[in-house]
Amino acid sequence: MWTVLVLGLQVLIIMAWHGLGSPTQLLDPIIFEDILSIFITNAVLRVIQVVVDIAFSWRTKQTIRSDQILRFTLKLSLAVAWAIILPIFYASSQNYRACSAKQSKTFLGMFCLSKYMMVVALYLASNVIGMALFFVPAVTNYIETSTWRICSMLSWWCQPQLYVGRGMQEGLVPLLKYTAFWMILLSSKFLFSYYFEIKPLVGPTKEIMKINMNKYEWHEFFPQVKSNAGAILAVWSPIILVYFMDTQIWYSVFCTIFGGMCGIIHHLGEIRTMGMVRSRFCTLPEAFNMSLVPPAMPKEKKGMFPSFLEKKVFKKLGKDERLDPTKFALVWNQIINSFRSEDIISNREMELMTMPMSLEHSSGSIRWPLFLLAKKFSEAVDMAANFTGKSAQLFSKIKKDSYMFCSINDFYELTKTIFRFLIIGETEKSVVAVIFNKIEKSIQNSSLLTDFKMDHLPSLFSKFDRLAELLYLNKHEHRYEVTILLQDIVDILIQDMIVDAQSILDVVNSSERLISDDDGAFGYYEPELFASVSSITNIRYPFLDGQLSQQKEQVKRLYLLLNTKEQVAEIPSNLEARRRISFFATSLFMDMPAAPKVRSMLSFSIITPYFMEEVKFSDEELYSNQDESSILSYMQKIYPDEWKNFSERIGPKITNDEIRYWASYRGQTLSRTVRGMMYYRKALRLQAFLDRTSDQELYKVPLATEKGKNKRNIHQSLSAEIEALADMKFSYIISCQKFGEQKIKGDPHAQDIIDLMTRYSVLRVVYIEEKEVIVNNAPHKVYSSVLIKAENNLDQEIYRIKLPGPPIIGEGKPENQNHAIIFTRGEALQTIDMNQDNYLEEAYKMRNVLQEFVIHPRDQAPTILGLREHIFTGRVRFHYGHPDIFDRIFHLTRGGISKASKTINLSEDVFAGYNSILRRGNITYNEYIQVGKGRDVGLNQISKFEAKVANGNSEQTISRDIHRLGRRFDFFRMLSCYFTTVGFYFNSLISVVGVYVFLYGQLYLVLSGLQRALLHDAQTQNIKSLETALASQSFLQLGLLTGLPMVMELGLEKGFRASLSDFILMQLQLASVFFTFSLGTKAHYYGRTILHGGAKYRPTGRKFVVFHASFTENYQLYSRSHFVKGFELVFLLIVYHIFRRSYVSSVLHVMITYSTWFMAVTWLFTPFLFNPAGFAWQKIVEDWADWNRWMRNQGGIGVQPEKSWESWWNAENAHLRHSVLSSRILEVLLSLRFFIYQYGLVYHLNISQDNKNFLVYLLSWVVIIAIIGLVKLVNCASRRLSTKHQLIFRVIKLLIFLMVVTSLILLYCLCQLSIMDLIICCLAFIPTGWGLLLIVQVLRPKIEYYAIWEPIQVIAHAYDYGMGSLLFSPIAVLAWMPVISAIQTRVLFNRAFSRQLQIQPFIVGKTKRR
Repeated sequence: MWTVLVLGLQVLIIMAWHGLGSPTQLLDPIIFEDILSIFITNAVLRVIQVVVDIAFSWRTKQTIRSDQILRFTLKLSLAVAWAIILPIFYASSQNYRACSAKQSKTFLGMFCLSKYMMVVALYLASNVIGMALFFVPAVTNYIETSTWRICSMLSWWCQPQLYVGRGMQEGLVPLLKYTAFWMILLSSKFLFSYYFEIKPLVGPTKEIMKINMNKYEWHEFFPQVKSNAGAILAVWSPIILVYFMDTQIWYSVFCTIFGGMCGIIHHLGEIRTMGMVRSRFCTLPEAFNMSLVPPAMPKEKKGMFPSFLEKKVFKKLGKDERLDPTKFALVWNQIINSFRSEDIISNREMELMTMPMSLEHSSGSIRWPLFLLAKKFSEAVDMAANFTGKSAQLFSKIKKDSYMFCSINDFYELTKTIFRFLIIGETEKSVVAVIFNKIEKSIQNSSLLTDFKMDHLPSLFSKFDRLAELLYLNKHEHRYEVTILLQDIVDILIQDMIVDAQSILDVVNSSERLISDDDGAFGYYEPELFASVSSITNIRYPFLDGQLSQQKEQVKRLYLLLNTKEQVAEIPSNLEARRRISFFATSLFMDMPAAPKVRSMLSFSIITPYFMEEVKFSDEELYSNQDESSILSYMQKIYPDEWKNFSERIGPKITNDEIRYWASYRGQTLSRTVRGMMYYRKALRLQAFLDRTSDQELYKVPLATEKGKNKRNIHQSLSAEIEALADMKFSYIISCQKFGEQKIKGDPHAQDIIDLMTRYSVLRVVYIEEKEVIVNNAPHKVYSSVLIKAENNLDQEIYRIKLPGPPIIGEGKPENQNHAIIFTRGEALQTIDMNQDNYLEEAYKMRNVLQEFVIHPRDQAPTILGLREHIFTGRVRFHYGHPDIFDRIFHLTRGGISKASKTINLSEDVFAGYNSILRRGNITYNEYIQVGKGRDVGLNQISKFEAKVANGNSEQTISRDIHRLGRRFDFFRMLSCYFTTVGFYFNSLISVVGVYVFLYGQLYLVLSGLQRALLHDAQTQNIKSLETALASQSFLQLGLLTGLPMVMELGLEKGFRASLSDFILMQLQLASVFFTFSLGTKAHYYGRTILHGGAKYRPTGRKFVVFHASFTENYQLYSRSHFVKGFELVFLLIVYHIFRRSYVSSVLHVMITYSTWFMAVTWLFTPFLFNPAGFAWQKIVEDWADWNRWMRNQGGIGVQPEKSWESWWNAENAHLRHSVLSSRILEVLLSLRFFIYQYGLVYHLNISQDNKNFLVYLLSWVVIIAIIGLVKLVNCASRRLSTKHQLIFRVIKLLIFLMVVTSLILLYCLCQLSIMDLIICCLAFIPTGWGLLLIVQVLRPKIEYYAIWEPIQVIAHAYDYGMGSLLFSPIAVLAWMPVISAIQTRVLFNRAFSRQLQIQPFIVGKTKRR
């Protein structure tokens, strides 16, 4: 890759230097010959590559085989030979002008072939075989894996003989796809670099080379150097770095574009809102049956083309089977019930969203959930009442809205059924029957508007509305009102609506009956309809308990149909419920493997590593009387609807344990993870039941169980079989590393884990047991892995495996997984972090996902299935290894899923992917299923996490895994691997280094006087390429690089208007500030770990972050990673601003410095900006006192870095003690950059009187030595005199002060020392002092026991105290303005404010407890 970029840069520079205007000019002999010089560069780079390979293998020289020595020798010899031959022939080749004068008549003569060209052709011939094999990957795979002698020879020459890394080539079609992708990307990158980076810089460079610089503004060591090489280097260096870095930007842009296209093709975001869900709900049963229901008959394997036709063209085949909504209704209701159990919907919403168990009307139409029909019936009533036209037109208009038509059918069927049960009087039955017959006949004859007066329909509807409400209440005191309402309904129909009501009146008039009065006399009376006379009852109301159970669902549905007043768009009201329903509906239309029956699916296990995190929140955390700042009160405000739903579900008798679980399910706790993973078993049980039961029998089994013991026994047998089948296919293991210790110590976490096992009977826990036994009269520690379950609320041992020694010898998390993996079973293994979640609707797709292992050919079958993650603590989706599903058998036979070597395998999940690919595995990513994931939500937590990931990527960069992948992948696949993994972090580092290179280059130009000469004499201020480079750097710095994919993802899933709105809102919430700060975190920890090592796991904590972090804590965390670098940028910018003078235009100055000022200020103040109550005056006072206490405390053995500056300072620089010699030398060389300030600035002092002699610089060191001497003197006096001779110590300090003041006065009087000179001296000597501190830290092991070390430590203390004070001052000033604190709180807790939550009490309370 670097070879291609270097050669590309050379070609672009040659083209720009010759001023190419069109591609045809490349055929010009002179230009063509110059471009061919890239092969000389390539030969030299090949020599460097071979030398580096040998250097990397040098440590294995004792064990390296002779054939490998021969291979390295031949490669080095051949590379050196070409590096010598090509330059010789290039230098001796004939001049093109002489060649072109001959004008050969042959066809080849027109190209004027020289000897050098012939040698180049021979040089390229060696790569012809490789180019040919690139387009035939099957042949390459065969050569790498074959045992033939000739194949072994070819493989031996190309790659070292290893077991891993062979036969990894993709198929031809994927190869052509990503080759085309990278060809387009690289073409765009090179075109952009040529026209906007390289070409605009060539003209100014030529002008710079012509200028004769005679007078410098400092002492120039090499004044005779021609062409102003230093200026050219200063101008070109940042451009070159951007050239090498901006491929990452192009990769991000192209991934966004092509990813968006793939998302559209795969239906991602096809159903984005609840409005879309409602409009397409009628298609969900068919899609559900196609995707999640196993086919009744096993499908025959078909070819690609017939399968495509069946999926895409002949979709209507078998439609009757696929349209049956029975199974969908049952699963949908289970999903809605899970929503209710999670309290994200209310009881009313659950009733509105549940599909009725009797799915079809007598007319054959489906009875949909009421949230689809809400308000539809009232709209239909209004439409019919005000309609003018024919009945057929009205019917046609109603049928266009399927949900309106369904609501009318639903109302009619429900009314008919309820009246049939409610009315028991014969006359009343006859009257109602005649009315219904009249209605049905009118509908059949399309004469409804003729036979009925529809203008009275609203009044009839209001009567039915009240009747449904009374029937639902079912109270005896409403009996009279029910009778009146029934009479009113009949009266409105007969008197006001039916045009010809004579037939109904005849029935009423013939209803006279002989009844007796109180005197015993008999007579004929005409009683009122539905009224009870004497002992005769004409209606069955109120319903008795036995009768109510039969009619309850019909009455409730009618009541909800008529009484749902809220808008359709408001159901459900919870945003999480909306998101989950939308994604589930979308996923049904995505391409996923057909679901097998549960009996035929692959079995799988889940493993979750757990250390000491929260299982569920304790009472102490939930409850607090301090300013109402407990976690529970915070959650009640953040999730008010869910708390209300919880209270409604539980009722008035809410137990403390239920509250703990409710709160824990909204945090990043183990309880939440376990609940989510156990949804898999619940889904499997239902799927197994559906597999065993036909659609017609679905509702017979539950009914049959109520009819007798025989049937009940059958049901119990089926239930036991389903339970056993679910247990066969699913198991869940939690690896609780410290459970044994927790149980012995009585830690509440141990009992919480036992409670979880009791709550979920199939849950199993594995822990490490450490026992001390006596062997041969000596104590001996025995380690075991123990598998336990819960029995009678106690833990019971199932299996025990004795271990050969302590299992945690590497990284903790992977080792925790490794010792427990033996207890997993099945063909697949899903790794789940303890801060993840799952959902029931997603669990139904698990058997589809597992089919990914089966449906592909054996050599293309995936070995790792990547799953989509939804971050439930924020909006960003992030995927890096969990919750991947592993082919368990594949990985257990190839080293396991978790490499655990200390330090190098910090990111064990990424190495699992590398390991799989190197062993000819395949990894796929599936968008149709998602798993919840928690992420750190505070800035300090996020920074620690990003530091850990950056450390992990630096270890990956130097690992043999990534080296082997890079060497074994083809070129374009290697580019994808690089820019997706370590390349992102390396380019982040390059972007930051580019800023420093640019500023130090400008500092060199300004202080040396070159910039004045260049801008005045050459008029080169219009250097567009510099502006482009700065824009590219800003593009990365402001987070737009990482923001583009997010915008595309949100655009697909929410719509591009919503995504743009979210993106703008993020910027208003200072997302650019956060991304710039994050860039500094990545660059610092990646670069430091590459240079010195020392990667380590950084615990971040997973609790709610609503507390204030102290100034001391922020300084400890960010001092070296951000604050020091921020101050360095500020110093560079101040010096540049002072000495740029008037010859630099203001516009150019702003263009050059605006993004760097933004970066500097961001790095200095972001931790305080994103710190809750960061500008509260009370907190400022407390932080200042804490800061001074921390700075004063003495360090030493046993003193933690959090307690003392000295201990922190020693720990912060401890990595230098273990660094290798080359890294120490490089650290010293990097520290020398701070000396350029002093060297350049001392010559600009008025006191120097324009003297450019080197002696001026040497004299400046006298000042530094004097300062160090004074510090040493004060330190010795303080140590020896400050306790017993306080007066003498104060006199000495006074004398030193007077001596310094006297020296300054003398310099002012004799040497014209000015105030500006003092400022410039500070700018010169402060960076020099810091550079010296960095160097002595590297040399510490050699000098820390000498007397010089004490003043060095005092100076370091002064530097940190000075930096802290400079940071604290503007914060304290801003804290005086209450509006600043209010604005900050609003930005940080925007979601809380949207819920009318006063966040300040929570912050204060949290801080008090800390």
